[in-house]
Amino acid sequence: MIIGKIIGSVWATRKETTLTGAKFLIVQKETIENTKVLYNSDILVAVDQIGAGKGDRVLVTSGSSAVSINPDKNLPIDAAIVGIIDSLDL
Repeated sequence: MIIGKIIGSVWATRKETTLTGAKFLIVQKETIENTKVLYNSDILVAVDQIGAGKGDRVLVTSGSSAVSINPDKNLPIDAAIVGIIDSLDL
């Protein structure tokens, strides 16, 4: 899993039909070194189905785990937000 912070949104009026209604958020990845959270320049776009918003720290899953967030649809996605982090205990 990836820890990151929501820094923005992506709007796409034309997209794959299985993604109709999907919310896309821009996530800046975080790393933890010596009990400090560091932001790096890596960003990704993740589908959000849990209601995260700008400034939230989130858990992101990627690859086949992201695709399985909705087993009824074969979603063409690489990353999905699966949790909003309340706190980190380092």
